Amino acid sequence: QTPFHHQVEITQSFPREGWVEEDPKEIMQSVYECMERTCEKLCQLNIDVSDIKAVGVTNQRETTLVWDKETGEPLYNAIGKCMLHLNKHMSISNKLTKQIGGLNHKTGLPISTYFSAVKLRWLLDNVEEVRQAVVSERAMFGTVDSWIIWCLTGGRNGGVHCTDVSNASRTMLFNINTMDWDPELCRYFDVPIEILPKVRSSSEIYGWMVSSDYQRSLCVRCLGDQSAALVGQMCFKEGQAKNTYGTGCFLLRNTGTKPVMSEHGLLTTVAYKMGKDEPACYALEGSVAIAGAVVRWLKDNMGIVQSSSEIETLAAAVGTSYGCYFVPAFSGLYAPYWEPSARGIICGLTQFTNRNHLAFAALEAVCFQTREILDAMNQDSGVPLTELQVDGGMTSNRLLMQLQADILCMPVVRPVMSETTALGAAMAAGAAEGVDVWSLSPSHLPHVTCEKFEPQINSDESEFRFARWKKAVQKAMNWETTEPSCNCPGMQPLDSLSYLTSNFLLQL
Repeated sequence: QTPFHHQVEITQSFPREGWVEEDPKEIMQSVYECMERTCEKLCQLNIDVSDIKAVGVTNQRETTLVWDKETGEPLYNAIGKCMLHLNKHMSISNKLTKQIGGLNHKTGLPISTYFSAVKLRWLLDNVEEVRQAVVSERAMFGTVDSWIIWCLTGGRNGGVHCTDVSNASRTMLFNINTMDWDPELCRYFDVPIEILPKVRSSSEIYGWMVSSDYQRSLCVRCLGDQSAALVGQMCFKEGQAKNTYGTGCFLLRNTGTKPVMSEHGLLTTVAYKMGKDEPACYALEGSVAIAGAVVRWLKDNMGIVQSSSEIETLAAAVGTSYGCYFVPAFSGLYAPYWEPSARGIICGLTQFTNRNHLAFAALEAVCFQTREILDAMNQDSGVPLTELQVDGGMTSNRLLMQLQADILCMPVVRPVMSETTALGAAMAAGAAEGVDVWSLSPSHLPHVTCEKFEPQINSDESEFRFARWKKAVQKAMNWETTEPSCNCPGMQPLDSLSYLTSNFLLQL
């Protein structure tokens, strides 16, 4: 049960094409505000805040930053999870890396600017403050969970510098077999291993809060956002899966205690490790770059909708895209293609097409991308899913959920609490306090299932629309074939990564 919640939107900046940055200080301000407002509301409800036992942190796993441990100041903005531009040599090296499988075997990941190592390498090459902090042994690297935990537990006055296995596994510096930072990977990316946080399990006491009135009762743990959603959906058994609809889409399937390497463009990731002495559980993951972000684009860039909720009204008014297909590859395509040169296209336009059809096509695009990932996941696992559990902010859009059921030709199940990411983080925190998380399952909590969306079109129509989508995707491929010039003073393109990646290939 959720007595109360509070949320604060964080400002994003877009300093150049393909980049998303956030202010680390603003991130912490939003954390403090959410905690303060929530505690105030609990007091109004006559709930004693001293009964709170733990704080669970969940976060976008690939958001990357470096800060100064002596001053406590960030040395650059947090770099989000949009692809950076790579030159043609990097693209060639990426394909070769996929073929030899060396990097993939250690990390479960392809070389991509989506992950932290490449962003960190850019910071080391281009931000003088970062270079100087490394030389003087003042630099701390982390995904955003590390920054939040460090600040909550004291910051420069004894703050804990750590992360959990689910976040570490998204850096391209972590070996998912040894469950530790890999010296060889750090050497290839020329990253000093000393600046990396200590890796902990997803459910243990990291430290105690010293930044609130409730410090004596609050200890801190963390879990990456998609792993938290997997836990929140209670997908504890091998073969169970969930799809989260947020800024992007993330379909995860629990593969148990052994990593399963994908042959169809998916990622192998650490799902969670519920305790220091517990085994790690792994997942196959398909990542879609643009889901809810396409609605924001229609609103902020194109002015087609005035609010996010309006897209459902517009799309429902026509009930069809009228043959219009939208591939929102604004910064390339993620799973199963991993093609950074792809760019967004809208095709199939006629004189009859209007904004309602574009709104419908945008929602369909989210569903088609999920279908591509689900097909790849079924091929890798050999055991097709029979229904899809969903969560995330976009699941409040009933038309989207119905479209998803139609395009997948299977039921889509939406829980009462759509923000299961927060629920999963709370469950992991509770597990460290002795709550028997593993005894929970969807069957024990029948009220969790709010609504089941059954397919309402025949499979032939679904396959026809999906085939047209695939045709549109092919037209979006290889659009960006050259590295654009960087007009930002002092900022260099990622040329050094070509050497690093080639060096990695030769030595492996």
